[in-house]
Formats: sequence, structure tokens, C-alpha cells
Amino acid sequence: MTTAVNTNLRWTSADLDAFPNNGKRYEIIDGELYVSKQPHWHHQNACTNVLLLLKNWSLQSGFGTANMAPGLIFTDDNDVAPDVVWISNERMKTALEDDGKLHSAPELVVEVVSRGFENERRDREIKLKLYSRRGVSEYWIADWFNEKIEVFRRENAELKLVATLFSDDMLKSPLLPEFSCQVAEIFAGV
Repeated sequence: MTTAVNTNLRWTSADLDAFPNNGKRYEIIDGELYVSKQPHWHHQNACTNVLLLLKNWSLQSGFGTANMAPGLIFTDDNDVAPDVVWISNERMKTALEDDGKLHSAPELVVEVVSRGFENERRDREIKLKLYSRRGVSEYWIADWFNEKIEVFRRENAELKLVATLFSDDMLKSPLLPEFSCQVAEIFAGV
């Protein structure tokens, strides 16, 4: 569950450094602080499956790399940790800074939705807008409890929904030449 902490403060990345390492995920979007509890087992299972599929393809293709929950700092007041990202080798050269965080958009961001109105709102609205503004090329929202994936692609400088895929469908992307998987693979074990 994610909770937006409503105060008159405008939170920044510097504030995150002061928070305890207590297993909660702290993110800032447009200066607003979001705190998430430990995710559900099935949420993490879907994240791991996406990561493994993208990582294996990346190792074979040599085009880039995938990682789970990296720090992604767009600005001091937009500091998030997406569930999974894929970034090309070329973009990685300028995005990864000395602090070990990405400071510009990876090509692909994947969020696995957690149950609850605020969690879904964060991924389907707030993060969608953020990733759209910041130049993410493709955004996948994986819904483990309905076993579907919504695919958003950049069109006219905005991420637009281009497909809703279910278990029997094949997931492909123009970003990832020759990558494909059956959606059911992402939800295996759920």
C-alpha cells in the first residue's frame, strides 16, 4: 500500500537521505512524498519474472540492461524507484551518475501494480504523467491480480495506451528487437 504524505512541505531527494532504511520505499513525485509498504509476494514474483525475461534478452542481444528498483532521479523533487527498468547501453553512458542512480529516463519502465486505490492511482496516473514528461519511451503496467499488461508508448511526446494484453497474448516491443514472451510468463507462480 502506498500513502501520499500530505504536508505543505515540498520534499526533495536530500530529504530521502535522512529517512531510515526500514524496508519501506520512499518516492517523491512533484515534491509529494509517497511511502510504500513491503509489496505482496505475487507483486515481487511478477517483478522478478519481468526482470529475468528482460535480463536474459539483454544478455543475448547486447543492446542494454535491465535492473530492479533502481533509483531514478529526474529532479530534486522527482525521485522514484520503478519496479523494473530497461536502458540501452548508449543511454546508460549518460544516465548513470556517480551516486549509482539514473538521472535521465531509461527507455522502458515497468511498474507492477499493488492492490488499493492509491497504489493504482500512483502507477496509472501520477507515474504515467511523470514518465511521459521525462521522456520514457515505453511504460508497462503489469496487473498481477488480473494477469494483464497495459503497454504505453510514446506518441507525439506523450505516453499513450497502445495495447492491453492478457495471459495468452505475446508481449513484444519495437524497443527490444526480437524480444517476445507470452504474458503468462510474467505471471508464472502468481
